[in-house]
Amino acid sequence: MKRETWQGFKLELPYMLFLVPALIGLAMFFVYPVVSSIYYSLTNWNGLNPTFDFVGLKNYVRLAKDTVIVSAVKHTLLYAVLMTIIQNALAVPLAVALDSKMRTKNLQRLVFFAPAVLSPLIVGFLWSYIMSPGGGMLWSLGWKANFLGDPDTVMYSLVFVSVWQFTGWAAVIYLANLQGISQDYYEAATIDGANRWKQFWHVTFPMLAPALTINVINSLVGSLKVFDIVMSMTQGGPGTSSETITTMLIKRAFTEYRYGYGSAIAVMFLAITAVLSVFLLKYMQNREEKLA
Repeated sequence: MKRETWQGFKLELPYMLFLVPALIGLAMFFVYPVVSSIYYSLTNWNGLNPTFDFVGLKNYVRLAKDTVIVSAVKHTLLYAVLMTIIQNALAVPLAVALDSKMRTKNLQRLVFFAPAVLSPLIVGFLWSYIMSPGGGMLWSLGWKANFLGDPDTVMYSLVFVSVWQFTGWAAVIYLANLQGISQDYYEAATIDGANRWKQFWHVTFPMLAPALTINVINSLVGSLKVFDIVMSMTQGGPGTSSETITTMLIKRAFTEYRYGYGSAIAVMFLAITAVLSVFLLKYMQNREEKLA
């Protein structure tokens, strides 16, 4: 090793040691669980018996033929796509409205952000009561529809509840980005004769690209992992019409004691999330570079 390289290494070593706790945590709470899930997905372990056999790829073959799992994947993707699109479509204009010079803007920000602070379980139980047929709030107001009991509407009802809870969170991120946009751009656009609508499309929206990337990735990944809302509102019902990947993972692994099969579901879920996240992140970064 060259003398200059060795001296540079000695200078950087104290700073590199600060990474050790983070690397230990990463290894314990991410690397080890992932590796062990891949290992157990190749076995028939039931989660209790210390003895088990290797079955190779049989769990993955069974996974591809499991119609309930296939439906759960479709439900998860439907929920994630709708949640990501609707949440961000509402959060952008909401952030623009909250960025105005209204006297009550701070109160309004609190009102819209407050649901995001609540536990998804609490929100799920609350909306289960509101939407419940026969004695729910919507039923008493004359809206007599079985939102959570109809297979055709249950997933859309879950999306509605999640949008209600987390749109304010996304709006706060957009709001922080809005406050960093220089007023010089708007003054130049006004001089050029651009009205408010054109200023939004040609100044505000392009400048929101960093916040849009953060919100879209957060919405997608968070929606793919949806569990609390589903379990508190429908438990995957009626039938299996609102089952998601995570609910089926829990049921197969811990309710049916098929831990090896549940690990295969977890590995599949990791692969789907990783592929979609990398693809979307690359797309959003390319979009930012074009707008820059």
